[in-house]
Amino acid sequence: MSHRRPHNHTHILRVRTNCLIEQAGTMGSLCNIIAVALVVLAALVSVGSCQRPNVPPGPNITTSYDGVWLNAKATWYGQPTGAGPDDDGGACGIKDVNLPPYNGMTSCGNLPLFKDGKGCGSCYEVKCNNPEECSDTPVVVFITDMNYDLLSPYHFDLSGKAFGALARPGLEDKLRHSGIIDLEFRRVRCTYPPEQKIVFHVEKGSNPFYLALLVKFVANDGDIVQMDLMEKETQEGMPMKLSWGAIWRIDPNRPLKGPFSIRLTSESGKQLVANDVIPEDWRPTTVYQSDIQF
Repeated sequence: MSHRRPHNHTHILRVRTNCLIEQAGTMGSLCNIIAVALVVLAALVSVGSCQRPNVPPGPNITTSYDGVWLNAKATWYGQPTGAGPDDDGGACGIKDVNLPPYNGMTSCGNLPLFKDGKGCGSCYEVKCNNPEECSDTPVVVFITDMNYDLLSPYHFDLSGKAFGALARPGLEDKLRHSGIIDLEFRRVRCTYPPEQKIVFHVEKGSNPFYLALLVKFVANDGDIVQMDLMEKETQEGMPMKLSWGAIWRIDPNRPLKGPFSIRLTSESGKQLVANDVIPEDWRPTTVYQSDIQF
């Protein structure tokens, strides 16, 4: 839910109502009074109902990295200086986005940004130059959540912290009161500290017949479009299916036996293998660090 400035309809309706009542008093007839009442009711309906835009989404944003700035709409949600969701998570399944390396600089993406989860982790430079509180200085945000509102072909529903970062120093709160603003954006490669490697989280409910893995902290493209699991004994790559967000799963008709290696394919087609990253004695709800990075 985005924090948007409400329209000030109260004053408008008060003026309209007073004018109509005065007209009714001079007319003096009951029929005219009823007609006036109907006009007031119509005014209430027409002024009080705000039609939401219904704009189709734009084409998917790819890994061309051509540097061209595109137009979008921006809103914000959550706490004013927070990371967005109340649980510091989001529809990508990534937790603790308030902490490094995301640091709360996160955003929901609409369909061509979120891509049903295959855009999770991708990075964008965003900036604004209007209203006057905008700094016109780019900041980088990570896609960690989704928003399919048909507000604009491209829509960033930013965390409160990321939205405020678009402002000139000291004007963060004033910019947040703008609610919806015009934005410029372009896709950029994700960068992490040199020591940050790709991380896997074995999801709750995983067992020898069902394994679900969350992948995060992916540099360069930031997102993964295919994951394959390889058992130690066979080294045969078994395709995993995108479950939701950045979580991939496999549910074969036989028990899986670790350790497991994971082959990752990024959006631009690059591949890496995390050898034996999931140990033989793996456990659900456990984080496993790899030694690889794009």
